Amino acid sequence: MISRTFGSKFDRRTLIKGAATLGAFQLASPFIIQARGETPIRIGMVDPLTGVYAAPAGNEVMGAKFAVEQINGKGGILGRQAELLVEDSANDVGTGVQKARKLIERDQVSFMIGDVNSGIAAAIAQVTAEKKILHIVSGGHTDSITGKDCKWNVFRVCNTTRMEANSVSSVLYGKYGKKWHFITPDYAFGHTLYDACTDDLKKLGGTVTGNELTPLGTTDFSAYLIKARAANPDVMILLVQGSDMINCLKQVVQFGLDKQIHVAGTQQELESLAALPPEARIGVWMFEWYWKQPGVAGVDKFVADIRKVNAGNVPTARHWFGYASAMSFALIANQEKTIDAVKLAAALENFELPDEVKLQPNKCYYRKGDHQLMTSAFVGEAQSKGKDDPEDLFRVDEVVPGDKTAPAVSETGCTIQWPA
Repeated sequence: MISRTFGSKFDRRTLIKGAATLGAFQLASPFIIQARGETPIRIGMVDPLTGVYAAPAGNEVMGAKFAVEQINGKGGILGRQAELLVEDSANDVGTGVQKARKLIERDQVSFMIGDVNSGIAAAIAQVTAEKKILHIVSGGHTDSITGKDCKWNVFRVCNTTRMEANSVSSVLYGKYGKKWHFITPDYAFGHTLYDACTDDLKKLGGTVTGNELTPLGTTDFSAYLIKARAANPDVMILLVQGSDMINCLKQVVQFGLDKQIHVAGTQQELESLAALPPEARIGVWMFEWYWKQPGVAGVDKFVADIRKVNAGNVPTARHWFGYASAMSFALIANQEKTIDAVKLAAALENFELPDEVKLQPNKCYYRKGDHQLMTSAFVGEAQSKGKDDPEDLFRVDEVVPGDKTAPAVSETGCTIQWPA
């Protein structure tokens, strides 16, 4: 059942304001943004609006909603207005697949975005390929999605786990030492990220002292942290995300482990840093997009616009993932003057995002061969508090282009099979 309809200038009070207001999504699904006009073009979005990844998923949806408002304000897609239909995957593969099929078969979406959870994103990709729906994975990082399990219709905005590891491993090795102990989420994302990190560590000449596999939604990390401390590594690498990252870092500081072992990792998110006490904002990480980029075209306007719909808060990488995903559909459809999935997928290969959408200094394009967006890595260090802005919780030391962090297409295992 459709819960509500929004005009092209929808009421901004209805937007998600991070995790605090995600409860609204639990009342009725899907949410729809609808603008005026007949036979609108529908974009489906499946994300885990409840559970461990609720905050980043909610911000992805907000970014996509903002994109739809802009798309409709500029004439829509092929002169037709756009609708965004959002479903909650509830961090469950079966639920995610069911919701994707519902959006495609009942709601007749032309495009699909999602999921934050890599396992769900991979499963949804099977459905969208079967149904011949153009699909952009907004926040699921596991390599296989644009690697050995790649599909003609599937593209990805966020980094692969290999890109994440490649962007920061040498920095961690040089700054913190060669003996690493891992705290890893026990599912597809964590497994491939761990593999990427350990491959890099081996090449650098380091050693792994252990790997603690943790279930999603873990609240008590004490047993894992005790084992990590006993292994006496130079650095403890946290690969967990969402509320797991928040809980883990809080407990690291509570137990005083940060005074005994360096603590850092690969992917870090503003949602997590903002939810932590200042003393737990520690370590070297990579961000997949960061809001403070002086002199980069379009960023200041994007930040100001998102603040207006986000209770005054700056955008995170997740806002940008949702925004870039939805904008990609409109850009390529209006360029090619069609919504035919096969034609648009072919046109998206090597398609470069314009400045007002890429919002970063380096070239940003969907690579032909694996359909991975070559997006930048923002490498730096967490800050306990912002120097000039309270939300500036990360010091960016280097912005590394995707072409430097991504393995060659020949190394990804991707062989795209196009439909007859």
